[in-house]
Amino acid sequence: MFNFLSHSGCLKRIFAVIIGAAIWCAADSVPVYAQKVAVKTNLLYDATATVNAGLEIALAPKWTLDISGNYNAWDFSGDRKWKHFLVQPEARYWLCEKFNGHFFGLHLHGGEFNVGNVHTPFNLFGDCSSERHEGWYYGAGVSYGYQWVLGKRWNFELSAGIGYVGADYGRYESPRCGAYRGPDHHDYFGPTKASITFIYIIR
Repeated sequence: MFNFLSHSGCLKRIFAVIIGAAIWCAADSVPVYAQKVAVKTNLLYDATATVNAGLEIALAPKWTLDISGNYNAWDFSGDRKWKHFLVQPEARYWLCEKFNGHFFGLHLHGGEFNVGNVHTPFNLFGDCSSERHEGWYYGAGVSYGYQWVLGKRWNFELSAGIGYVGADYGRYESPRCGAYRGPDHHDYFGPTKASITFIYIIR
């Protein structure tokens, strides 16, 4: 596995502070404002063998905070790597009522990756088809989605987002045990979020 603490930098520390503040504010607000708390899983990530879970907390009549985490630690055949983790908090504004209908969101995202011998979507972490890239990524975006109420405690959601991802990483000759080629950086603008999600309302 790759070392989650192998990189540091001002942007990463700022991102960590923002994530921590968002989670702290959400937890602090739950006793006063929350009428609903939900847990969820994204079927698109499930299909790529990425373990994922999400939590959505009502903060106000038309506002919720959605926090999702995704983790993939598997090695694939053909010496391919797609190891990564992702944390993505999102503030959502609902046009009608929370957990029902249309919403717009503003999300942050960040995590670490160790990817090699694969074609990443939109070259998200640079061209990893013939070498291995290992590093951090971070960014932000906007999203739109819709939730359907399926029953008393079950919802279904479709959403998509676009934004920016910055990736700082080291380049290596091959997916496994290759020589270090040096540092690199990649900027990406495009889709940053997609979900087909089942939701269970806890309360």
